[in-house]
Amino acid sequence: MIDYLYGILNSKASDGITIEVNNVGYAISVPFSTFSKLPEIGNPVKIYIVEAVAGMYGGIIYLYGFLTREERDMYLLIKDEVPGTGAKKAMEYTDKISKSFVDFKAAIISKNSSMINGIFGFTKKTADKLIAALKDKISKVNVSGEEKWSDIDIKISKNTVVAEAIEALIALGYKEQQAVTAVTSSYDANNNITLENLIKKSLQYL
Repeated sequence: MIDYLYGILNSKASDGITIEVNNVGYAISVPFSTFSKLPEIGNPVKIYIVEAVAGMYGGIIYLYGFLTREERDMYLLIKDEVPGTGAKKAMEYTDKISKSFVDFKAAIISKNSSMINGIFGFTKKTADKLIAALKDKISKVNVSGEEKWSDIDIKISKNTVVAEAIEALIALGYKEQQAVTAVTSSYDANNNITLENLIKKSLQYL
């Protein structure tokens, strides 16, 4: 079993990279969260590895890579514990969660589906599935850092105007994270703003 590879970054693209180790090139699939933090080609890099076997009789071995152990641990937890989640789908989920592993872990433990939906961009159905699958297991995954969006979550979960404005922007074609950022940045708790005016301010922000 490969724990990690340390070598020269030979090539990189948003869907995968090649690392040269002792004159052998390893093709590795990586989430965008890892890709965006990679050094320039030709520099050394350390990638934590997950091996996945596919094909009849285990004929093909795919490598999935991550810059940190916590990112890999979260990936493995999702792949192993969330029903119907294969290696590629788990990569997509990990990429979304990488915005803040600390916030995601807190949201799962507190069963806060509105945060998982609004901040990380999962559908309500998927958020509920993640909570059901991970609530009793995610505590074993060590994550570092401070929560980033606890105050934003309060705005979303406890304020109907904010939640409805976010939904309105999503209906207009904006991505969920764009909508959340625009609305929460435009909202002033000290003013009794109407839904229409909040949407207008949020559109101006965008």
